[in-house]
Amino acid sequence: MISKKKNKIEEPAEAYEVTPKSEVSSEELHPVLVQMLEIGLKQIELGQTKPHEQVMAEMKKKYNFK
Repeated sequence: MISKKKNKIEEPAEAYEVTPKSEVSSEELHPVLVQMLEIGLKQIELGQTKPHEQVMAEMKKKYNFK
């Protein structure tokens, strides 16, 4: 007799909890990454960024994809 349940997927028996304490603090980040994030935030404040649509148009033109 062949069982019809051979492809059955079961949920894990353990319950996982997601807490708001899952945020990463700056102490956990690499110092170089922290510096890069600070530079990026300063660039945003100074208006030295491009809109997403402009960046995508440039990439499509440069790499010839649709």
